[in-house]
Amino acid sequence: MLAFSKYQGLGNDFLLLDGRNATTADFCFDLTPERVSLLCDRRFGVGGDGVILALPPEQDGELRMRIFNADGTEPEMCGNGIRCLARFLADSDGDAPGRRWMVETLAGLIVPELLADGSVRVDMGTPFLVPEQVPTTLEIGPSGLPQGELSVAGESFAVAAAGMGNPHVVLPVAAVQEVDLERLGPLLERHPAFPARTNVHFVEALSPSHLVMRVWERGAGPTLACGTGACATLVASHRLGLCERSARVDLPGGTLWIDWDTSSDHLFMSGPAEPVFDGVLAPELFGDLPPGASQPADAPEERSGSIEPNASIAPSDNATSVGAADDLPAAVADPTVNCAVECTNGCQQPDDCPNAALRARVDALLNSRSLDDLVTLASNSLEARTRQRLEREG
Repeated sequence: MLAFSKYQGLGNDFLLLDGRNATTADFCFDLTPERVSLLCDRRFGVGGDGVILALPPEQDGELRMRIFNADGTEPEMCGNGIRCLARFLADSDGDAPGRRWMVETLAGLIVPELLADGSVRVDMGTPFLVPEQVPTTLEIGPSGLPQGELSVAGESFAVAAAGMGNPHVVLPVAAVQEVDLERLGPLLERHPAFPARTNVHFVEALSPSHLVMRVWERGAGPTLACGTGACATLVASHRLGLCERSARVDLPGGTLWIDWDTSSDHLFMSGPAEPVFDGVLAPELFGDLPPGASQPADAPEERSGSIEPNASIAPSDNATSVGAADDLPAAVADPTVNCAVECTNGCQQPDDCPNAALRARVDALLNSRSLDDLVTLASNSLEARTRQRLEREG
């Protein structure tokens, strides 16, 4: 059984899995792109725009975040996602307002902070305005960022691009609600000008301090909000002369406040992140999807989103979590063997696997417990998290 929590930020919803104390990838049933897609399916799974894993750090951060889109691909970062992660961590650990986390992401170190009202302010770092960093084939234009004209479906659009560790294209329009997002979004996402595909944002400037935008997310389609997209949209809109360096940004799911600090050049995003429910996944959910199932043919190889079976995840000294992992027998994976790299095509040392003892201990625990015991274990974790959340908010 696997405990999870669902959180949403402006309607952008995610399934959160706590693996900060995990020693192997087994804690999340060896997630593959197909399994992520099933989890995010709103009829046959739990439903969500993505899955977020809280993992032990690999560098100088307090923890590491991996996020997977609903199609199983792995983006570099997600602004709404990291706000939900921060609120999830605070609720799990009983943290008070002012708590900050140093979170390792594929876009670098990101620092969210819990505010007094339960919302989260995130230092999103500096924007990428060099074409190769976005990446895009658009060239630097007169506004000092990649600009150009793109044609799709017989229409031409003046566009600007910016990176927030992930790629974004911004299209200013006169009336954002009149845009045919379902038709234009997927065409622009896969436009040749963006070799890694791109997030797509149509924006209307109501005033120099008020923007309205609609989102087509890479790998997810139309969503109610996009935090990195709101940051990229403010940057592009400011460089194009449409808004100031600080603005209210309205998305279909609600409002974000974006401030592009002049002294540090960092973007700060403030917005809500709310718990929706806690639950437990049954292994039977993946009955027709065995571990190691092949990646979809159209998924980018460098962002496959899979966690390889037996991948080694070293525990962090300062990691804390509440969950079934706390009840596991003590064991430590061999830090000298990185199974995620060396064993992607199967165990390279089947007769003398350095992590076999750990997996045997996990199997022994599962085999020694009844289904009711495992449900109780997960339920106690969820009850503790809920109690901490209520005590903090009370």
